[in-house]
This record gives sequence, C-alpha cells and structure tokens, in this order.
Amino acid sequence: MSKPIVAVVGRPNVGKSTLFNALCGSRISIVKDTPGITRDRIYADVSWLDKDFTLIDTGGIEPDTSDVILSQMREQAQIAIDTADVIIFMTDVKQGVIDSDFRVADILRRSRKPVLLAVNKVDDVKKYGNDVYEFYNLGIGEPYPISASNRMGIGDLLDAVVENFPQGSEAEEEADRPRVAIVGKPNVGKSSIINKLLGEDRVIVSDIAGTTRDAVDTVVSHDDREYVFIDTAGLRRKKNVKEDLEHYMVLRTVAAVERADVCVLIIDANEGVTEQDAKIAGIAHDSGRGIIIAVNKWDAIEKNDKTVYEYEKKIRSTLSFLPYAEIIFISALTGQRMNRLFDMIDKVVENQSLRIQTGVLNEIMTEAVALNQPPTDKGKRLKLFYMTQVAVKPPTFVIFVNDKGLMHFSYTRYIENQIRDTFGFSGTPLKFIIRERGEDK
Repeated sequence: MSKPIVAVVGRPNVGKSTLFNALCGSRISIVKDTPGITRDRIYADVSWLDKDFTLIDTGGIEPDTSDVILSQMREQAQIAIDTADVIIFMTDVKQGVIDSDFRVADILRRSRKPVLLAVNKVDDVKKYGNDVYEFYNLGIGEPYPISASNRMGIGDLLDAVVENFPQGSEAEEEADRPRVAIVGKPNVGKSSIINKLLGEDRVIVSDIAGTTRDAVDTVVSHDDREYVFIDTAGLRRKKNVKEDLEHYMVLRTVAAVERADVCVLIIDANEGVTEQDAKIAGIAHDSGRGIIIAVNKWDAIEKNDKTVYEYEKKIRSTLSFLPYAEIIFISALTGQRMNRLFDMIDKVVENQSLRIQTGVLNEIMTEAVALNQPPTDKGKRLKLFYMTQVAVKPPTFVIFVNDKGLMHFSYTRYIENQIRDTFGFSGTPLKFIIRERGEDK
C-alpha cells in the first residue's frame, strides 16, 4: 500500500518549514523570515507510531499586492486538497486569527479532507495558552498548540494525524493491476499519451476515482491485462503562478509516485533532458519505483543511424543516477512504439518483484570478492560474510560485514553491478542495507 501524504498549509512565516524540519529530523527546508523562501526539496518520508507517511511542505505564499492575496491563498490550499490525505493547517498564536486564515479555513473545511489545526509559536503555555482558544473561531475543530522551534506539542498533533489516515482497501482492489504514473514537466505530452493509449485499445474498463485523493485514474486493458494509469497532467498555467508552477509540479509528482508501481517519465524529444526532468526522476528513484524514460514527439526529430545512440547517451549522462532505467522512443501523435510501452511496463513490474535465492546470492558475492578484493583502512580489511534478499518493490538486500565503516558506497555499487550482470533487474532500483554480524534489525 502507498504511504499516506500529509501536507502542511498556512500563511508565510507561521512556521511551516520549521515544523517540517522538526518532523524530518534535519534541515531539509530552508528557514528564513522572508515570505516565499521555501525552495528545492519540500517532501520527506516520516514515521510516527510505526506509521510511515510522506510529509509535504507547501511553502510560503508571496502576494504581489493585497488584491491577489485571496487568489494565492486559494491556490495554496488547493494544492493541499488535491494531493494530501491529511492536511495540517498552520497558524500563528502571536499574530492571532486574521482574515486570510478565515478564507483558507473556509476552503479547507469544504474539502472533505481531514484538517488538523496547529497553532504554532506557543513557546510559553502560561503566556499564550488562553490565546489558543481564539482559533476555535476558524471552525476547523480543536486547535493543537505547538512550538515547532522547541518541538513542544508535536506528539499530540501527530497522534491525531495518523488517526486520520485512510484504510488500505485500494491496495487489495488493485493488487493484480500494475499502477503506472505518467510523470513529467508540463507540456511534454502526458495527456496525449493517456488519450492515445485509450484510443488505441478502445477497452476502457472504468474511470475510478482515487480513494485517497481527488485524482481520476484510468483503467486500461491490453492483451487481457488491466493497468491503472495515474495521470499527473493537472498542471495549468495560471496568471499569478510563477515559481509556484514548479512547486505544484513536485507536489503532483510526489502524490502520483507514492501510489505507483512504475513511473513513466515523459521527456520532450525537442527539448531534451532538463533540470526539471532530473528532479522528477529523482523523486521516483528515491521512492524505489520502477522507472521507464519515454522520449515523446520522436516523430518530430530529424534522424540518422546515430540519432538514437547519441540521444540515449545524453540521457544516461544527465540522469547518471538512473543507469538501470529503461528507455523507449515514442510518439503520442502517431502511436509509434506505444504498444511496446506495455511490454516494457510488464518487464519492469516483473523485475520489481523478482526474488533471488540466498544460496545464489552468496555465490555471486563470493565470486565478486574473489575478483575484486574488498577495501582496507589502516590495515583492517572489509569482510563480507553473508547476503540475503529481504524485500521486493524495490528488491532489497542485506549484506552482513565485519565493519560497516569499511563498506564504501563504491564497493556496494560493485556488488550491485555483479547482481545486475546475472539477473538484469532492468527498470528497477536495488536497495542495499549494510549490517555488522550480530546486529539487530
């Protein structure tokens, strides 16, 4: 089952990024007393009471004038409504309830999503405790007094968050259906690809609403097998959306990736691989999803006998962290190689679920060590005792060694390459956990 998504929403400078960093245990979001300062990575995996979820910091809102405050507040709230299972609505006890809080609260209250009201900066309960009661006027429910900077009251807030997580019925319904997220930056042809797949097959089973988000998934049948396609094309250029457009893209992508088995990254053949493409690919890679890189609009490229080779070389160079990804050149306009996309999805899904017997793994490891001796440090040599596979989606391996500090990432990559040489695992990342002998899980 995919991890629930929790979004943090609120006005600038109410402490959204501070709370985000406190929950993640590191400074992932930049914290500065300037509206709209949040940039770069705004999502992270968090655990509370043995419940895993993805936390999204929706960033600050930077109104140009007072005339556009309402529209930008509505845009920010809508991002959370579209992507999240649970919403944390952040307010500031020192500023009190202001008009913008009422307007956002009204939008969130109508969203049908669980909304938890966090009143931040309650650093001194004796001083600010009574001021918290003012926030009942927002009509959201019980306010949770917290201090994100001092990490006070956060436990009670998280208890309420996990109680509102959706139940796992979707995973049971779609256990046999590969879930495929079509991801990519705006205007690369994501919707066109979905429409072409539907138009070619003419066997739409149904349009089903996502049980945990207000997104519409499409079920397509191909060669008697059903696939659930998750379209992230809901990016529309709005007049006042500038930097928010990329922010919105990341939010949509995180939401789609968390629900997918395989991500098909669409690249515009005319533009080539961009920084935005790399960011989206990184989200899928970090989540351990299978990855297919589909170069769309291939019909518009002038080609010779070296074009495919040169283009693929550029992709591998720019997305060097995805050496395992499958690459396919397609055209949503002409339907070129669209049917092959299903075969590639099947192959990646199979590789994501592939299990290797422990005995075979240790034979590969023993041979790898014989061919390339493990590194040493100050006279102490790394020893590899044992390797076993402990999970799938993605395939996850545990290697027991004498000293974890000696296991350099380059030697882990060497072991990974030996496994891939034998079993392929194309289209899926492999995860390695290094433990010392006798270490508890």
